[in-house]
Amino acid sequence: MVGPGVPLTDAQWARIEPLLPDRAPKRGGRWRDHRGVIDAIAWKFQTGSQWVHLPEKYGNWRGIYNRLRMWAVDGTWERVFTALLAQADAGKNLLWAVSVDSTIVRAHQNAAGARKKGPRLASQDHAIGRSRGGLTTKIHLAADGNCLPMAFVLTAGQAGDAPAFARVMARLRVPRRRGRPRTRPDVVLVDKAYSSRAIRDHLSKRGIRAVIPVPADQRGHRQRRGSRGSGPPAFDREAYKQRNTVERCINRLKQWRGIATRYEKTATIYLAALHVAGIFLWSAH
Repeated sequence: MVGPGVPLTDAQWARIEPLLPDRAPKRGGRWRDHRGVIDAIAWKFQTGSQWVHLPEKYGNWRGIYNRLRMWAVDGTWERVFTALLAQADAGKNLLWAVSVDSTIVRAHQNAAGARKKGPRLASQDHAIGRSRGGLTTKIHLAADGNCLPMAFVLTAGQAGDAPAFARVMARLRVPRRRGRPRTRPDVVLVDKAYSSRAIRDHLSKRGIRAVIPVPADQRGHRQRRGSRGSGPPAFDREAYKQRNTVERCINRLKQWRGIATRYEKTATIYLAALHVAGIFLWSAH
């Protein structure tokens, strides 16, 4: 668990440093102090503070923010995150019993008003929805058997879980030393919100075992059809007990106050914050 304002340890930095760009773009020189920049970004999202309140020891907040944004747009944060997944998989420390779920986070009023045009990672609504309860964002994610994140997808808060499932699964792509990246879990565990024929067929066609409980209304529908209806899908009640790994993963991520409440205007920056938090978690594993 990472508390507010906790910087990278030497062991974490030793794993992360080789994965970072070693030269500044266009200028041809070396970047200044990657480690200090990452610690500053982590401090900001761990504490949920405003950028202008970044401690002086980290330097000018605009330079820190620009590095965060640049590496979000060019995919650096996601590449480092994926490389750590690949290291864990090579060391047999990534457990492919994958759980998928979502969590809603309140978006602060300062998160509203972003321009509709922007980096390729940003959706037109920047994954912010409006409802009677205010502004919200939904994080859809997959977690491995160690309660660590493997993939993120952002939508507006009112979006359903099932429609985002295929997008989450599509982001499960862990490189290997030989051959193609691994994209298929041994088993996928999800709750009743994902109990649809489309999701079951999606997993079945890919040869992935599904552990999904059947809601009461679907059971009743089959009973009403009688002999014309099909039998209920197989459900491994014992395996389903592992599904709480994704809920525990969400709890870890929300220890970062800037993730538990969204203050960032663009989906690009908020998604980068999730990848940074994931980098901290995997590098400490």
